[in-house]
Amino acid sequence: MRKEGSPASTPNSSSMSKLFICFETRPLVATLLALTLVILIWNLPPYYQNLLSTTRPCSAATATTTTATSVNASSLPHYNASSTSQVAEQKYSSTHITDTDPNKRIFRSYGNAAALFVQMGAYRGGPRTFAVVGLASKPIHVFGTPWFKCEWISNNGSSTRAKAYKMLPDWGYGRVYTVVVVNCTFPLNPNVDNSGGKLLLHAYYGQTQRKYEKFTALEEAPGSFNDSIYHPPRQYEYLYCGSSLYGDLNAARIKEWMAYHAWFFGPSSHFVFHDAGGVTPEVRAALDPWVRAGRATVQDIKGQAEFDGYYYNQFLVVNDCLHRYRHAANWTFYFDVDEYIYLPDGNSLESVLHEFSDYTQFTIEQNPMSSVLCLNDSSQDYSREWGFEKLLFRESRTGIRRDRKYAIQAKNAYATGVHMSENVIGKTLHKTETKIRYYHYHNSITVHEELCRELLPLSAKNNVTWYNKLPYVYDDNMKKLVDTIKEFERKTMGNVQLSS
Repeated sequence: MRKEGSPASTPNSSSMSKLFICFETRPLVATLLALTLVILIWNLPPYYQNLLSTTRPCSAATATTTTATSVNASSLPHYNASSTSQVAEQKYSSTHITDTDPNKRIFRSYGNAAALFVQMGAYRGGPRTFAVVGLASKPIHVFGTPWFKCEWISNNGSSTRAKAYKMLPDWGYGRVYTVVVVNCTFPLNPNVDNSGGKLLLHAYYGQTQRKYEKFTALEEAPGSFNDSIYHPPRQYEYLYCGSSLYGDLNAARIKEWMAYHAWFFGPSSHFVFHDAGGVTPEVRAALDPWVRAGRATVQDIKGQAEFDGYYYNQFLVVNDCLHRYRHAANWTFYFDVDEYIYLPDGNSLESVLHEFSDYTQFTIEQNPMSSVLCLNDSSQDYSREWGFEKLLFRESRTGIRRDRKYAIQAKNAYATGVHMSENVIGKTLHKTETKIRYYHYHNSITVHEELCRELLPLSAKNNVTWYNKLPYVYDDNMKKLVDTIKEFERKTMGNVQLSS
């Protein structure tokens, strides 16, 4: 059998073969080079992002429009805080939009699905330390290991990094979202030359550095740093940080509460309320005279409703208030608008707090009051009386644990809770019932009809009354103060009238 040889090569066919080989090899080499470059970029740590373009591994923008507010001296009544702003960085640009109302709080989310971090506020806590307050997906913290890094980018071109310390102050009360306070403490003041700059927070989903969110948490304008803010004397002696106000609140009860505590704490005090939907026009009318007088601030936090947290995110609210006003007062009090602080046995607030001055915080025991029991006294017109003027029966069980409220020297606290803080420097005092207490009128703040729904005979003044299987005794300590409070309100605010 004859074997046929390969056809003779021609110059044209040889050139074509080389050309095909070239086309087959160059895409392969280009692909390998591209993959290598992508892998190198992907594994670069976040602090080298300034070597790259403005794109990021994960986009921080969760909405098409990003807003930012500035917190400065004018937005904190009588308290000169450092100028700050929270700026969300979008994938290709950053948008600065300042809200016209400094007390309307904006909640900025970063990440996908249940957000990795939802920032409410960021504040300088001293020359070297900052706090970023927000929410985070609870499952991420329960089942994962999210963590943070802090970086200061100065307007003079320098960069300083610091390890972040996270705190979860709601102790498992969170729902879809839990509260996170991130502390950033630098070795030295990163804005020591007062040239201004911004605090960046790097929020990581897990142990790897590959997936993270980066955003500007706080910005200081040139010349805005003022070291005197962080040292005595403070602007106020006492500050009230109120939890979220929600539900159908009775404006008359709010009016009475405000008058009583403005008298109790005196002129060197300030009250911060947080409106989660409970400040109706009637409630606002009760508070407005005190707002105009510079005694109170009402912050709109209705935006928190988008994030499912514990009780209208009250842990978030009290932590934001702690850091927003950390150096504004010597003592910060935490309790609710159905609770009234009381000093037994002729104690004065100044003497009690002087005695407690070696403690960072102290807790306050409650006197639980009935919200339905009154005396059947025909000489009284209960429809014209204040709530604590006619609700005079105290539940008298002993030897049981009751909820407590507290006061704190905020400069020594890093995070806080609703009933006390576990993130403090210093001691906590609990045995305070002979010095200070509070009367709690539970379930009375949302009642719009007459509070006196169960009338007891006058003999109940001297006897134990059992109601709903609980013992009650007569206690008129608050009633004895009502004429003083009414006169104080009249002299301070005039005749405050509420619409019916």
